[in-house]
Amino acid sequence: MKRIMLMVFRSLLILPYWLIRIFQLCNIEKYDSHTRYAFLHKIVPIVIRRGRIKIHVTGLENLPSESGYVMFPNHQGLFDALAFIQTHERPLVTVMKKEVKNTFLLKQVITMLQAEVIDRDDIRQSMQVIMNMTRRVKAGENFIIFAEGTRSRQGNSLLEFKGGSFKSAMNAKSPVVPVALIDSYKAFDTGSISRLTVQIHYLKPLYYEDYKGMKSTELANKVSDIIREKIKDETSSIE
Repeated sequence: MKRIMLMVFRSLLILPYWLIRIFQLCNIEKYDSHTRYAFLHKIVPIVIRRGRIKIHVTGLENLPSESGYVMFPNHQGLFDALAFIQTHERPLVTVMKKEVKNTFLLKQVITMLQAEVIDRDDIRQSMQVIMNMTRRVKAGENFIIFAEGTRSRQGNSLLEFKGGSFKSAMNAKSPVVPVALIDSYKAFDTGSISRLTVQIHYLKPLYYEDYKGMKSTELANKVSDIIREKIKDETSSIE
């Protein structure tokens, strides 16, 4: 929370313009997805720098050349999405839990990104979200899904990846991109405003030929293992 307040304080002069522009861009009939996303992609790096955070990114060359893929990162905290928006140039879509859909600014970002909102307690609604995502991925949209279902609250350790999170990608036969986030939790969940480097590593994708025949739980475990190994490699080299 302290770092969020620092970001807001250091952006006070420009903040009114940003808010006005965000509300304007919520008009999805007037502004296309590239225009809406480009604005977020432009201002997020500014906000991050004002929060005394640096993003170290690798593996952008691993992203499929054609859109229509699903990224599966580990989930550490609220900062995760900002790391993606800064480093991922093409428009992306997030999946958010229903509890945040009416939160100020998050509500507007949901509209700008045309995010899918999921109610994990409603099986029928969850299935509808999976069908929507399958259709949209087939149409060439790129998604982020946090397969743990919630932030781990265990630093750089992972929770179990849920197999159901992979069904939309499997149904669409789309590339699956593992993404490793390191130290993202330190941005907003530690109470510190010390200078910080957050790592985001886009890892080699798994194409349909790589995972066809797998069960969703098997694919979930494979992606989780890939991310866990990358985090282990990066953190052990620092130590």
